Amino acid sequence: MSRLADSRVVSGWRALEARMNRPADCRFVRGCRALGAMMLAGILWLFVGAAFTPLPAALREGARYGASIRFLDREGELLREVRSDDDAARAVWVPIDDVGEAVVHAVLAAEDRRFDEHVGVDPAATVRAIVTSLRAGRVVSGASTITMQLARLASPHPRTFRGKLGEMAMATRIEMSLSKRQILEHYLNRAPFGDGVRGIGAASRYFFDKPPRELSVAEAATLAGIPRGPSYYSLVRRPDRVLVRRDRVLDRMLAARMIDREEHARAKAEPLTLRIGKGGFGAPHLVDALLAGTLDPAVPALRGKTARVETMIDRGLQREVESAAGDVLRPLAKRNVTAASVLVVDNATGDVLAYVGSPRWEDDANGGKNDGVRARRQPGSTLKPFVYGLGMEDLGWTPATVLPDVELHLMTPGGRYSPRNYDERFHGPVRLREALANSYNVPAVFAANEVGVGRVLERLREVGFRTLGETAEFYGPALALGDGEVRLYDLVGAYAAIARGGVHRPLRVVRAAADVSLPAPAAVDERRVMPEPVAAMLADMLRDRSARVAAFGESSALDLPFEVAAKTGTSKGYRDNWTVGFTREVTVGVWVGNFDGRPMTKVSGITGAAPLFAAAMSAAMRRVTSEPAHAPERDVAGVERVHVCALSGGAPGAGCKHVVDEIIPKGRVLAPCGMHETMKIDTRNGLRATPSCPPRFVAERTFERFDGPFASWAHAAGRADAPTSSSPLCGPLRAGEGGAGLRPDVAIRYPHDGARFLVDPDRPRSAQAIPLKVDAPASSMVALFVDGRLAGRGAAGAPVYWALERGEHAIVAEADGHRSEPVSILVE
Repeated sequence: MSRLADSRVVSGWRALEARMNRPADCRFVRGCRALGAMMLAGILWLFVGAAFTPLPAALREGARYGASIRFLDREGELLREVRSDDDAARAVWVPIDDVGEAVVHAVLAAEDRRFDEHVGVDPAATVRAIVTSLRAGRVVSGASTITMQLARLASPHPRTFRGKLGEMAMATRIEMSLSKRQILEHYLNRAPFGDGVRGIGAASRYFFDKPPRELSVAEAATLAGIPRGPSYYSLVRRPDRVLVRRDRVLDRMLAARMIDREEHARAKAEPLTLRIGKGGFGAPHLVDALLAGTLDPAVPALRGKTARVETMIDRGLQREVESAAGDVLRPLAKRNVTAASVLVVDNATGDVLAYVGSPRWEDDANGGKNDGVRARRQPGSTLKPFVYGLGMEDLGWTPATVLPDVELHLMTPGGRYSPRNYDERFHGPVRLREALANSYNVPAVFAANEVGVGRVLERLREVGFRTLGETAEFYGPALALGDGEVRLYDLVGAYAAIARGGVHRPLRVVRAAADVSLPAPAAVDERRVMPEPVAAMLADMLRDRSARVAAFGESSALDLPFEVAAKTGTSKGYRDNWTVGFTREVTVGVWVGNFDGRPMTKVSGITGAAPLFAAAMSAAMRRVTSEPAHAPERDVAGVERVHVCALSGGAPGAGCKHVVDEIIPKGRVLAPCGMHETMKIDTRNGLRATPSCPPRFVAERTFERFDGPFASWAHAAGRADAPTSSSPLCGPLRAGEGGAGLRPDVAIRYPHDGARFLVDPDRPRSAQAIPLKVDAPASSMVALFVDGRLAGRGAAGAPVYWALERGEHAIVAEADGHRSEPVSILVE
């Protein structure tokens, strides 16, 4: 048996020797020997290389991110930490003790089950990866340990063979310098999780709205599987892939006995419930704007440095306003409304307390990363206060000044322009207060034309509208209606200037940026942009609830339990609507629309933006003041309250039955009411009573007088005008009684009888008027009639202007019941 055994051993060795001498097997043996030699050399090289490889600065003692900017709210709480040395949008450092066991187990199962056993490089995994890849002829699996991945994150390198060797040496150096807990902490806080999220703290907050320690096993496994391929396993775009990857991680956790079968089954059955962006990152659009340098040029200088930026954001108010934006938009979705923006500013300081660029930053379907606070949009009627302010400043207007809301035609470089009101109606003579409060378009265009569009554009730039860069001719008088593009940021700043009594102060978003290389903050550029009395009169009109009843009804979203000045606006085609306003404490601006410019379905400023304005203003007032809801009106030097006729805006006379309180510059003397006339009439026919009329048929009545541009409107509107003819029932006049007969001292001085005029077809009718001049006793009031229709009234010697109409016309003047000889003219 022994000989047989020996012979078998000998024959076996000979057979093995023969096989090893075969060419293929020789190559295998030589390969194994070479591989072994390479591994020994590699191990030696790793330790030698590691000894001469410096530890990256990002991983040295006390280091967190290589460079990061921490954005804080006004109380010093973290809004967002952003790596300033790469493109990570969100990052929050979490100590390893605050990560939680579920996350640690899930990450180890997903990325490196022998993490506690190797020294940075896993030889078994490396050999397996090499052999598998050689057999397949391609890279089948990698061998990166957590430490190697950290080396790549801390010190990126090219994906080449040499780069891989450097990564392995760096991993060995890291293992020689840091404890396993430190390595894991750095990895967890530097790993990419897609969608601009870096680190487990940011990922758990952003995707699940909870800290890492509170993640369930399923949620931990979900996040642990993402760093392998952040783009491929995108929770936002490919949640289906993420679920498959999660289940594989759970299987590995079960195999490693990190969880039992019951936990495994429960975790696999747990649905993927994301709460993207619900509570992890404050004021994201503001932070993005700061990083871009559009709000504060100092912040981009912090790139590549470690610094903290203290903003003025009130975190609680920011959250309330964000929530309100979502609540208000929800019912408007059926009317094609998808976006809104809100800005809240402290009037005293200019501090930005809340900055909501869109309701949901992560809502890519509706352009959620767009910033409506800085976007250029058409402002609608929100510019009207600045136009009327110039009328009061330059032309001596007051809130009582009567403006024409009648058919208006203006010639502009773009052709004939005829503004129309939102309700497609004309309202005749309207006081400036009514025109502003009800947002009538025609009076605003009239005002811009009277003041001068160039002057309007100059004022808008003075109050901070930096986006209006074209010429006055480009905008034309339609600038008063928002025919230009502005930013909500600038609009709020301009209204805050009205709230401060005409003083403009730049908005402040940053209190301090802690970096020694930054210059000291510049002095606040505060300047007066309008007289205080003008600002006071504008604020008073914008606060007047009763004045806007005609347009908005007895109650609206602007009726708040405290005094607030507000203005709405809607752009052409319902593409933008706005509400902006202020109290003494804060100014709030709201834009509602769609970022892609699609029109809304009949949503105006009062129905779209106003409810959100009310919610944001109410939230702001709760946080900034504890004063009574109805605070006393602030005394303003230079204005006073007086009684005026509601129709004419003049000093009320005996015929003014409707008198209202109005605010005007102190010391201003109002002209008497010229739109009410009290006269004696014959009750039998309503015509003027003469002195010979029997007393029993005579009554004294007050009539409205609509002269000049209002005469045609009054006739079309059916407004009763004062009678111009004497009653034939009164009997003949006795000597010396006077009456509506001819009188030699009442005569038409211009035009002359038989005069001819030509109409220019290229000019608007309103711009082609001739003066009708009358000679009459000095104390007389003169009425002029063209073809029997009242053309206007005025004091003796004052011209009345009449717009030319083609045809033959007869002109008659009447003063003190006496008529002139008629004058005939021809207009061609």
